[in-house]
Amino acid sequence: MPVQHKSDPLIELFLDDLWSSRGLSSNTLSAYRTDLCHFEHYLIKSGIALCDATQGTIRDYLDVRFEKGFARTSSARLISSLRRFYGFLVIQNRIEVDPTAQIKSPQLARKLPDSLSEADVDSLLSEPNLDDPIECRDKAMLELLYATGLRVTELVSLTMEQISLRQGVVRVVGKGGKERLVPLGEMAISEVESYLVAARGELLKQKMSDVLFPSKRGSMMTRQTFWHRIKHYALRAGISTDLSPHTLRHAFATHLLNHGADLRVVQLLLGHSDLSTTQIYTHVAKARLSQLHSEHHPRG
Repeated sequence: MPVQHKSDPLIELFLDDLWSSRGLSSNTLSAYRTDLCHFEHYLIKSGIALCDATQGTIRDYLDVRFEKGFARTSSARLISSLRRFYGFLVIQNRIEVDPTAQIKSPQLARKLPDSLSEADVDSLLSEPNLDDPIECRDKAMLELLYATGLRVTELVSLTMEQISLRQGVVRVVGKGGKERLVPLGEMAISEVESYLVAARGELLKQKMSDVLFPSKRGSMMTRQTFWHRIKHYALRAGISTDLSPHTLRHAFATHLLNHGADLRVVQLLLGHSDLSTTQIYTHVAKARLSQLHSEHHPRG
């Protein structure tokens, strides 16, 4: 349930700093706001100011959340929000001691990302009907997504100037405004070229737009819309895997590693700032290799 009262000016100051210095998305900033405002609401009922919260105060709040049945993932995110907030207050000389310093996040099991087999990817990418402008666009988007491992948000926000078919690269603006160049591959280049010739003009209907993959209304597509398009083709292809918006991104990373790609190269292509984030895909790749060994080795 959303907090109704106006948030503390310190929270707004913190969020403004995050926006200006980190370039975080509106969804991420909204998550920080929600966590901090709920904590502030708890403090108000206890007669405690944000700057006066102690380690004990935070532990009490975590206990209350535990009794209410909040998930560990939710509490882990809360602790991360509080850590960043109180670290900011220390830097700003608003408080002397960080009350989160001795607070440990709950241990979370690392969930392996759902992925698709190479055969499933082939089936999915073969579904769009190239005679239909919308499906021709979707085909180019699916091929580009699987070829580059982009986040869906990065894909739908691509502009014409970000892609160079002659050089075979796409310039991606990722999290925190960080840019990276990602190679396209011959199949993706071919499908994007075909789409630009046969379908993009039909979708725009003489409207002016720099969006590479516009919606049928000529505007930028939402990530939710494209996710539904993926699920639509998966249903047609008879794919039973539970899909997420990042399924093809996960498949991109897993299949590269299965074919011997270097982990740090995959890290750069995915735009991960920390190698540990990419390492989860090695577990997916090892699991797949173990399965293949078990199925095909004479002593498996």
